Amino acid sequence: MSAMGESVGGVPPVKVATFDCYGTLIDWEGGAAAFLYDLARRNGDFDPGPGRQLRERWEQIQFEAIQEEYRTYSEVLSDSLRAWVGERGYRWNTREGEALESAMQAWQPFADTIPALTRAKEAGLRLVIISNTDRHIMEQTLRQLSPLTFDAVVVAEDVRSYKPDTTAFTRALAHAGARPEEILHVAFGFEYDIAPAQEVGMQTAWVNRHRERPPGGQRPDYEWRDLWDLAEYAERQASA
Repeated sequence: MSAMGESVGGVPPVKVATFDCYGTLIDWEGGAAAFLYDLARRNGDFDPGPGRQLRERWEQIQFEAIQEEYRTYSEVLSDSLRAWVGERGYRWNTREGEALESAMQAWQPFADTIPALTRAKEAGLRLVIISNTDRHIMEQTLRQLSPLTFDAVVVAEDVRSYKPDTTAFTRALAHAGARPEEILHVAFGFEYDIAPAQEVGMQTAWVNRHRERPPGGQRPDYEWRDLWDLAEYAERQASA
């Protein structure tokens, strides 16, 4: 792995940046942790543990769910939340699944997302989203990312499969207008994104906001603390 923000030598210039959305552009971790902590408190659990731990367990359940036969992400959200609620002994109400979906549509971008990606786009990069969600959820999220616009958006509903399956990446290649090696996939979701992006031939950048150890054996081409590194990369490339 290269040092933070430094390139592995010999790679071709990047024309397109693709992104995982939730967790990379949108504060998925904070939003999900807050929702689950509040749900626990409303169930009379006044010491449920840190929101981070609640989120991590729910994400484990969700990751297992998306390995099964394809269902819409709305169904995955509801079913994984119901399993999490059951594990903790809370009472299940179907409205909680609807509330989680509604909350997700309102989660906000990180402070660096819009300005950094705007700079990257102005420096010449095309921007594409590849996300494990439904189209109607993504439409609301794109409103949160306004005025930033994307050249293409591929969601799980379009291909009826979820990352880490490579189908969404293959679909994105068809929209990108560039060879795989000219595309940089930027993501925080190591197990969902880095390996499949590399499998289809993309360069990869792991957004490691919390300076964690890599959870897998893959070696991304870049490891960045935030999206300002992408903006600086694009500007250096444009001026070269």
